[in-house]
Amino acid sequence: MSIIESFINQYGLPALLLLVLLEYACFPVSSELVLPLAGLFGCRMRVPFAILVLLSTAAGLTGTFLVYLVGRLGGSPLLERAMNRFPSLEKPILASYRIFGNHGGIAVFLSRLVPLCRTYIGFVAGAVKQPLMSYLLCSAVGILFWNTLLTGIGYYFYQYRRVFFQAFVQYRKWIFFGGVLILFFLVLRSISRKSETGREESERPRQSR
Repeated sequence: MSIIESFINQYGLPALLLLVLLEYACFPVSSELVLPLAGLFGCRMRVPFAILVLLSTAAGLTGTFLVYLVGRLGGSPLLERAMNRFPSLEKPILASYRIFGNHGGIAVFLSRLVPLCRTYIGFVAGAVKQPLMSYLLCSAVGILFWNTLLTGIGYYFYQYRRVFFQAFVQYRKWIFFGGVLILFFLVLRSISRKSETGREESERPRQSR
């Protein structure tokens, strides 16, 4: 986190756009971290929000085009080799194949809203040879939606940070109480699931007999 912040502080808007490009090109950079930071720093640099969203969308399109190109040139054999060598890629790539099989070209847009498939769908779209213009159009709509949402969180949080912190100080007791209730509910739910799993496992030998 501190490395990313110092990188952005040193190089400004080009650093933000480079990070967005790398995230959409499947580098290990989280959009849930980078895009709100882009909004926060964009607001601090006084970049208009619409310009920030359009630039980040263009950077995302560039990154995802590179992913599409790799999938197009390498095809399914390349993805199979990647999954064999890096097992962690198997789940997002297979999920992307599943979404693409169920929804066709529109899957590129839908997958932009699914964390596991957001970036890896480019490999699959390239491997199945989706037309480039169709891919870029669906990607542009999905990336624009996602970037607007996440950069907006950082942008407007920074802009209205005083109001936010005043509300937090005023209602911190209720926020803490609500957090404790949610935590208590999650613990009970976890215990209930474990007990159900244990009951099912204990009943299996009886059924097999």
